[in-house]
Amino acid sequence: MIHLTGISEEEIWRHSPTHWLTLFFIFLCSTYTVPVEAAAVEIAILKSSDLKAYNEAVEGFKTAAPGAAVYTEYDLRGDPERGKRLAGKIRTSGASLVVAVGLKAALAAQLEIADIPILYMMILDPMKHHLAAANMTGVLLEIPTDRQLTVMRTFLPAVRRIGTLYDPDKTAAKLKEAEPRAAVHEFQLRGFAVGDEKEVPQQLRALLSESEALWLIPDSTVLTDESIRFILESALAKQVPVFGFSSELTRLGALLSMSIDYGEIGREAGVLARRILNGEQPLRLKPVSVQRIRITVNQKTARYLGIPIPKELDGMIDETY
Repeated sequence: MIHLTGISEEEIWRHSPTHWLTLFFIFLCSTYTVPVEAAAVEIAILKSSDLKAYNEAVEGFKTAAPGAAVYTEYDLRGDPERGKRLAGKIRTSGASLVVAVGLKAALAAQLEIADIPILYMMILDPMKHHLAAANMTGVLLEIPTDRQLTVMRTFLPAVRRIGTLYDPDKTAAKLKEAEPRAAVHEFQLRGFAVGDEKEVPQQLRALLSESEALWLIPDSTVLTDESIRFILESALAKQVPVFGFSSELTRLGALLSMSIDYGEIGREAGVLARRILNGEQPLRLKPVSVQRIRITVNQKTARYLGIPIPKELDGMIDETY
């Protein structure tokens, strides 16, 4: 089951079936360099809590970070005050880099650490939380809108009208950002506002009558345990393909989903850490996107909708159902 409570970072990770989001961020100062010898590198890893998704990202980080690095790990256990104390301890520890895993860890590090590079990961919408200190950058958890639209256009070349359900209080900014990008890809994107979960059936009916495809975006008002199956089954009944953001949505009936492997986020952060520590990476760096995304396709849905999946696209697909 997919739970999108919108209440806390830890709840999002615990209750998401793929620990997404539940699919997805900043700068280093322009004069700051950290050339260090690999053998001397000490990396402090500060985690918001001991979650499986966070641990997967940390393990991925270690596979790509400097091989001779010495790691010291700290766990906030979900407590911001404890986080401040641990960040203060890291500040005087001699660490060459701080890896903040999760929002609470990043906020604590930003508050207490100003003279050590901070690399964050596993944070939804870091700009919303003002993670833009001069010594911070990170790896984005979400897939860039342009890339999602490119995949959608590749798999459905004839579709023009796509719709999405959204809560104006939660995801209006994402919709506004996506609209002009959709036009570039020759999509007409329309949002159907859902202020309360009870409005989902009515707005979904309107969307399915006016759209050729449904694009699901993470929104805890729209997507609940009760609504997800209803949305997918209703779309299938109306012959409208659904694009999702997790393999679980694909398994439940979405035509296709795009998601990010948490280990891949960690590996991307490890590569970035190596470059920062070697002084190779340009400074004042914006958060970077993960290069490799995961695409899952429901072949049964495709056959039911009469949508052919060309053989030449097989190389893009990671898993089918």
